[in-house]
Amino acid sequence: MILPVVAYGDPVLRKVAKEIGPDYPNLTQLIDNMKQTMYNASGVGIAAPQVGKSIRLFVIDATPFADDDELSKEEQEQLKNFNKVFINPKIIEEEGDEWAFAEGCLSIPDIREDVFRQESVTFEYQDENFESHRETLTGIAARVFQHEYDHIEGILFTDKLSSLKKRILKKKLEKISSGKINPDYRMRFPNIKK
Repeated sequence: MILPVVAYGDPVLRKVAKEIGPDYPNLTQLIDNMKQTMYNASGVGIAAPQVGKSIRLFVIDATPFADDDELSKEEQEQLKNFNKVFINPKIIEEEGDEWAFAEGCLSIPDIREDVFRQESVTFEYQDENFESHRETLTGIAARVFQHEYDHIEGILFTDKLSSLKKRILKKKLEKISSGKINPDYRMRFPNIKK
């Protein structure tokens, strides 16, 4: 089932999400619904807070990036199979030079801005079967992970912009939270005037 994506301004996007266990109700269905929602909106990742659930869960399918000829063969290879479920992830280390990349977000449609992030991230997480893993990602894969991880920490990519950029985007963000936009997927707006 395709769920409505929670728009910028909703308090759920600002909460630090809670860890979950294998007994979380209807988890398999929620994961499936999140994937359908992400694909329907042409996203490469979606976090549970973006569908109104303040839990430490996100899904990523960054395989579309694998076709980018500007990436190294190594990076294309890493992205080719990067379709995963992350439960209770925890970043161990971020390292490397910060680099800019134009990020967007399903909760903040029609806005893309350069965000600086470190090039490598090492983390632990559980998969959908609650088996534990430790991984290191680099480049685009690391960035997509870091972006989704921020969501479960109550952080949005717009928080990482300069104060000047934030002032420039203020009106656009207000339009998003009040539903004065026409995204091509279902959304839930926090400040819509009834």
